[in-house]
Amino acid sequence: MASNTFDYAVVGGGLVGSCIAYGLSKDSQSVAIVDEGDRAFRASRGNFGLVWVQGKGWDYPAYARWTRQAAGLWPSFALELLESTGVDVDLRQTGGLVMSLDDAELEADHRKMEQLSSHTNGEFQYRMLSNSLLKQKIPEISSQVAGAVFCPHDGHVNPLRLFRALHQGMQQNGAEYLPSRHINSIEYCHGEFQIKGDFDEIRASKIVLCAGLQNSKLGEMVGIEIPVVANRGQLLITEKLKHFLDYPTLHVRQTTEGGLQIGDSAEDVGLDDGTTNNVMAMLAARATKMFPVLESIKVIRAWGALRVMTPDGKPVYQASTSCPGAYGVACHSGVTLAAAHAEKISQWILAGEHGDVISNFSSSRFNV
Repeated sequence: MASNTFDYAVVGGGLVGSCIAYGLSKDSQSVAIVDEGDRAFRASRGNFGLVWVQGKGWDYPAYARWTRQAAGLWPSFALELLESTGVDVDLRQTGGLVMSLDDAELEADHRKMEQLSSHTNGEFQYRMLSNSLLKQKIPEISSQVAGAVFCPHDGHVNPLRLFRALHQGMQQNGAEYLPSRHINSIEYCHGEFQIKGDFDEIRASKIVLCAGLQNSKLGEMVGIEIPVVANRGQLLITEKLKHFLDYPTLHVRQTTEGGLQIGDSAEDVGLDDGTTNNVMAMLAARATKMFPVLESIKVIRAWGALRVMTPDGKPVYQASTSCPGAYGVACHSGVTLAAAHAEKISQWILAGEHGDVISNFSSSRFNV
């Protein structure tokens, strides 16, 4: 084959695209990752690093089951990356906590957990913790916290190490990473995709769109509807502290190095990945209300990043009917679903089959 012709072109080199390219490249396929690079809006270097099950899919049973399955694949996936690349992604799946500051919020969370358990035939596990039980796990917790949900399936990883491991792994497998490529058009001609832009034309037998917020525009070129919008989250990073937090929480997690990540804001502000004083102040106030020990620590940096959100917040996995061999993938849970994307979704693309998981997350659900 010519050097610009591949079996698969994966458009987008963030976490979603890298996972799928990694999975495809393990099957001895020639794979090109066509990536706009750091000029693109994406959260691969700006996310919270959670492998998170609780709360996801309480209103959509298929998503509850899919997220639970994805989390279960993570231990073997992390070990595979370590053995193949030498990069430890620092997976710690000891369970996670969602804390509530009042009884009404805690009761609402309890109802969601009951629904999640029902959706998964009891496979989803959780425990409701009072403040006194929570203090047994985290002595530093404030008395203002009404209680928490503990989910043993939850955990966290170092997202930067994960990103590095995926890029190293897929290139070790023979995939070709092509950064700083802005795509102007994708044409389907005689069973081949021709990708054109500010670079020499790239050709591929199959194409997988994993371009985040660009997926809507690119999807139209190959007959796929991928509706996505941006949702901004802001994060605070503190100085390194003595270890005190054994479990990730939805709002605060402590890294292996000792620093804290503080987040979980959500803003509809379009393509603005900046930071604002009022949101940062809100994040800091909530964190110190939960953990009074944080009142005097220093914040050393902060950033904003854009989530890729579908209309219902669930993933989209879609094959084109007008351009056979074109696929679209969009989601905001790039870390949680990473192992499933590398294994299950890449295999779906390789086989060209439509199983239950894929049919449950078709974009056609938005048209009924």
